[in-house]
Amino acid sequence: MVALAPRDEVSEAGPDWAQCRMRFLRLFLLMMLLPAPLVWAAPGYAVWGTFKYPPGFDHFGYVNPDAPKGGELVMVASSRISTFDKYNPFTLRGNAPSHTVDLLFESLLTEPYDEIGVAYGLLAEDVDVAADRMSATFRLRREARFHNGDPVTASDVKHSYETLISKFAAPGYATLLADVAGADVLDDRTIRFRFRKPDRQLPLVVGTKLLVFSPKWGMENGKAKPFDQVVQDTPIGTGPYRIGPVRFGKDVTFVRDENYWARNLNVRKGMNNFDRITVKIYRDNTAQLEALKAGEFDLMQFFSAGDWTRRLNGRRIDSGELMKEEFKHRLPEGFYSYVLNLRLPKYQDRRVRMALELAMDYEWMNLHLFRGAYKRVKGVFGNTDCEANGLPSAREAALLEPFRGSLPAEVFGPMAVPPTTTPPNSLRANLLKAQELLKEAGWTYRDGALRNGKGEPFVIEFLDSTEARGATTTAAWKRALAQLGIDFELREVDFALWQERLESNKFDMLSISFPGTHFPGSDYADLFGSKAADIPGSGNYGGIKDPAIDALVARLSGAEERDDYIAACRALDRVIAHGHYLIPAWTSRGPRIAYSAWKLVRPSVVPPYPPEGVPYLNWFMTSWWARMPPRTAP
Repeated sequence: MVALAPRDEVSEAGPDWAQCRMRFLRLFLLMMLLPAPLVWAAPGYAVWGTFKYPPGFDHFGYVNPDAPKGGELVMVASSRISTFDKYNPFTLRGNAPSHTVDLLFESLLTEPYDEIGVAYGLLAEDVDVAADRMSATFRLRREARFHNGDPVTASDVKHSYETLISKFAAPGYATLLADVAGADVLDDRTIRFRFRKPDRQLPLVVGTKLLVFSPKWGMENGKAKPFDQVVQDTPIGTGPYRIGPVRFGKDVTFVRDENYWARNLNVRKGMNNFDRITVKIYRDNTAQLEALKAGEFDLMQFFSAGDWTRRLNGRRIDSGELMKEEFKHRLPEGFYSYVLNLRLPKYQDRRVRMALELAMDYEWMNLHLFRGAYKRVKGVFGNTDCEANGLPSAREAALLEPFRGSLPAEVFGPMAVPPTTTPPNSLRANLLKAQELLKEAGWTYRDGALRNGKGEPFVIEFLDSTEARGATTTAAWKRALAQLGIDFELREVDFALWQERLESNKFDMLSISFPGTHFPGSDYADLFGSKAADIPGSGNYGGIKDPAIDALVARLSGAEERDDYIAACRALDRVIAHGHYLIPAWTSRGPRIAYSAWKLVRPSVVPPYPPEGVPYLNWFMTSWWARMPPRTAP
């Protein structure tokens, strides 16, 4: 404010201050009666209010803004699918090609690879979060376009939202967006999402997880088909690539859109450099590895220590054409685990689950099978601020206290750590503990097997896909379980059947690699929430139902301060770990990548926070470029 001089210091030629005050009062009253304009807070959103990049920044710091466009990236599917039969990645049935979501569809905001809990405007140029955090309003860019040239409108965003939470889409979206009360179209370019409760993460979830597509996708004769019947209709998204040549069962090529609407946008500068990205499919890991060595594709991420250390060899490696590199990062470790189906009575007793965990000799496996390449998973939030260690803090204890009567007493002590056979511990001692726990749970050895009170033998059917080599990694565990009288049976099926059995909850035990996150929130209601346990196709594969978990997930969403948020996620880590709902397996120390150094070039800066999930594959696709051949004289 400008301070006004006292009346007797103003010249006689100055204004009449009484009239000025009256005009100011009338203007103030008039402004109060007018509708309040929208105040656009920022061209992005940060959970805790801090941005690395200022408004109007030119490009992200981990890209080369002058990277050449052209060439082709040939890679393999990021999942274990052995084929694909649809283009719609949002429905439950069938398989879409890997990376369809990443390359064809976009969200209102986009997350950088060098910050966490932050997103900048993509389809939306501005976002305004209400002071009470009960809504977020997004203003769309005028230039945003679908692949068919139509402008992206607020009605299109609302259509995408309502479609994804409907019964026709995979249920994970409805769970993820469960705290969104609805969407209001304010005008052609403005949409407001209303929330059921204040939650710092909800604007980020809506901004980055809600993918936008055209209502014209799946139209036939001017009429829209039910979304679950939109199968092989060509997607109409806004992304930098379109579906190109397809050979079902073999490969799919994504072709860069020369008219891509955001090609000059700061959050896309230096990105999407390949003219074509071809994703190949191989029936098993052995064929895939041999194809890489033969030069059939350019890039592959390795999840097998044996393949990486012993079987990745040959002419391309010796010549330097194929480069091996382990990237260091600050990504969550994830929690690759063995999942027990708690819907089956034999797994509902925590002591049984603890006994099965005691029978796994991870140290032997890491030495003899993995060449020391892995480390043991301890909880669900490894390598993040949410990871619990030591004793609970006062804030954590306060969150856990209401559930003291239902939680194991160990939850209030040191954080759970997996059993070990490192001396002075041993597998024999662990098996003796397991035997005692099983006895307490009503399982005793008689008539050549471990049996319950009804005389039923304890049999585990481990469901595995044929290319996963589960027989090798579980052989020692099977021998140890046999000493307890437990029959461990390996059931190998093709991936399509494995996935069908998983999504319909028709399994006994299987293994899954869960991606981690720096910002757990309402998405963890899908992974561990009681409601999701009864929904086929949800992420709660084990059927976990724990009121303490439900309450802590709710606290994550409602935390007002960072310290309260960290306490909630660490308390959640403790409850899951001490509940022994998952049998922790192992995690790599860093992503292992083999790529063609003769064909591919990468930026000099390796981002610390690439998209969570399969680390760095999105970075390769979006930020690398082809080594262009030298021009020849005309």
